[in-house]
Amino acid sequence: MSGDRHALISRLQDACGGEHVMTESHELATYRSDGLLHYRQAPLVAALPGTAEQVRRCVAACYEAGVPWVARGAGTGLSGGALPVSDGVLIVLSRLRRIVSVDLDDARIVVEPGVTNVAVSRAVAPTHFYPPDPSSQIVCSIGGNIAENSGGAHCFKYGFTTNYVLGLEVVLTDGTMVTLDRDAPGYDLLGAFVGSEGTLGVATKIALRVIPAPEAVRTLLAFFPDTVSAGDAVTAIVDAGMVPGAIEMMDRLSIQAAEQATGAGYRLDAGAALIVELDGPHEECISGLERLTALCRSAGALDLRIAQSDAERDLIWRTRKAAFAAMGRIAPAYYVQDGVVPRTRLSEVLRRIDELASQYGLRVANVFHAGDGNLHPLVCYDSAVEGEAARAEELAGMIIRACVDAGGSITGEHGVGVDKRAYMPAMFGEADLDAFQRLRCAFDPWGLANPGKVMPTPRLCGEVPGPYRQHPLERAGLAERF
Repeated sequence: MSGDRHALISRLQDACGGEHVMTESHELATYRSDGLLHYRQAPLVAALPGTAEQVRRCVAACYEAGVPWVARGAGTGLSGGALPVSDGVLIVLSRLRRIVSVDLDDARIVVEPGVTNVAVSRAVAPTHFYPPDPSSQIVCSIGGNIAENSGGAHCFKYGFTTNYVLGLEVVLTDGTMVTLDRDAPGYDLLGAFVGSEGTLGVATKIALRVIPAPEAVRTLLAFFPDTVSAGDAVTAIVDAGMVPGAIEMMDRLSIQAAEQATGAGYRLDAGAALIVELDGPHEECISGLERLTALCRSAGALDLRIAQSDAERDLIWRTRKAAFAAMGRIAPAYYVQDGVVPRTRLSEVLRRIDELASQYGLRVANVFHAGDGNLHPLVCYDSAVEGEAARAEELAGMIIRACVDAGGSITGEHGVGVDKRAYMPAMFGEADLDAFQRLRCAFDPWGLANPGKVMPTPRLCGEVPGPYRQHPLERAGLAERF
């Protein structure tokens, strides 16, 4: 072990406590990947700070040693965004779990990054809730949601994480601590940070906006013969001017897997299931439900079920949110993808996915936020079959290309990470990528924060770290004031 490595580990231990710094291979094995298991890499060392100051000291130690680092939350990401670098430090934020303050009069909550998504809504219930709700909300952390600009089932009506972040306490890559505020004058640096996938710094305190809980909620589960007719129903709902809280779709294969996991009574003979949720004033929900059922019937619904209780509603949603994990019941392994298409091209892209699945000899289950065209194809494969894992990865890439060709995007909410960085040129020209890089370099001139992510090829900022160099944002006058 080199003296430099010894010195860095010693500084990390001083910052976090020796019991919170992992260096042995069996300890580091836990952190080799995020939720996308195709990419694995053990870090040099993993540090688990317990306070914002400890995070700052870890980052400062990396800066002064010129060592790259990656911030990690709960590790539920699906793009390899929290994949460690072999010669770097993994800064794990799972110990920062405090709910700092709750101010319902101001519809505001302040939390640390390790707080889970669902814990935020629980902390402000029953009068308020936090709308962005990824399927992994029970375990995913708010810090990770910030990094990926996570969405969820209710993003059609309520928007994504970025719509609810009021302020951030951020440690920049030289250990400087600054605050980014929603209402600050000048450029929207907060907006730039949300969704930056850990490449601009690490958030240590997060102020979120919460909203009043709706007076009433009505949840409809509709079964259709195929995804085309279900897609027609989605189009009809949106064209009618309705804005449901959520519009979710599952295809036959995902229904079969999820029903095995939950036993909710989903029809196994249906080609697609549509979950549509209305929320708002009681009378508005009642009248909206009548319109909604009529539109679904006109589109060819086989069966309509309206949740009659909170328990029934929870079961409907539990089945939808179990879809990813439930795929393990019908396939030894699966590759999760994430792309966006215009609603008007949904049927076309689904047909293309079927063609590609047939071409590659693999099954693909589709689960998606139908309201905004965010697809989550799940490519099933068996890693014990030679070449099948590589074929699944190639098929997942072809699906992303199909989304872009249809006028969509390479990601809706899972981020680019390492998984989709090669597809960035399919959406952006060199001038765009250069502009992204200049922004990245403004925050991280030394390329230490989560290197190798997002950008399709390695790009350097051209500066060398040093213990006395002042960060550009600090020179711009952003002082600690959270």
